[in-house]
Formats: sequence, C-alpha cells, structure tokens
Amino acid sequence: MPKKKDKAATAGKSLLQQLAGMPEKLFSKAFEVQYGALCYRKPDDRDIEILLVTSRGTGRWIIPKGWPMNKKKPHEAALIEAFEEAGVVGRVRKKPVGRYTYLKWLDTGRVAPCVVDVFQIEVTRTAQKYKETGQRKVAWFSRDEAARLVREVELKSLIVTFRAGE
Repeated sequence: MPKKKDKAATAGKSLLQQLAGMPEKLFSKAFEVQYGALCYRKPDDRDIEILLVTSRGTGRWIIPKGWPMNKKKPHEAALIEAFEEAGVVGRVRKKPVGRYTYLKWLDTGRVAPCVVDVFQIEVTRTAQKYKETGQRKVAWFSRDEAARLVREVELKSLIVTFRAGE
C-alpha cells in the first residue's frame, strides 16, 4: 500500500504533473483500461443530477468504475460496477460518452496510469443493499457541484459538457 504522504503529494495535480514526478511510469508500459459509469437522473424539470461515490482508500469523490470483466462488454462492466458500488439500476448506453485519465495506486504500492472509458447510465432506481453497501458514501449532486467535487480535470470537463441521451 502506498504511503499516505505519496498519495498526498499527488493530490490536486494533473496526471501529467503527477507523471513528471515519476518519469519511469511514462515508459514502463501502456495505460491500464477501466470502465466507468456516469450515472444521472433528471428530477422534475430541473437539470440532471450526477451520482458520485467516494473511493474506499482516500474518500475522494469519483464515479463508479472498475476493471474489465471476463465475457462482459465494456458498457456491461460499467453497469455492474455502478450496481456493486452504488446500487444503481438503469439503462446504459453502449457507446462511451468520453474518457479520462488518472493514476491508480495499487495494493502492491505500484502506480498504474489508467484511462477510463465512461458510459452513461440513466438511473431508474437504486437498491438498498448491494455489494459495497456501507463501504462508500453515495450522493446525488448538481452537474456543477459534481464537477467541483471530482479531482480529475478531464472528468470535471466530461461532467460539465455531458448531454444525457446523446
């Protein structure tokens, strides 16, 4: 597990700034791929709301995401992650709405640069019990508030420019 001071040193920095402090990561291997879920709902006649969860390690606000799954298409894996991390049930689009990059601290202490393909999910309901119940905070935010809360600059931009159903 990485030391807290190592994680703290990268907080608030762009991926490129973080990688500049670890040049060996630029040439070690390709980015790892993950699949993320941009979960939204449209209450009444207001703008959409975005669902965020906290990471288990640092408690920062993120979207549900995870690694590829055997025999699952990328959009299916994103929907499964959304259910496991936040109890989300809904309609997922097969085409990603965008992607963002970040550094993932692995349990081995290694840092893996990751690219996350993001799939939109229109939430129809949320379950009370799911795999990670109680392990994360789960909350709905306005588009602007969600963009302010996430750390990754590319994810902020994706949230602000996201158009539901497109």
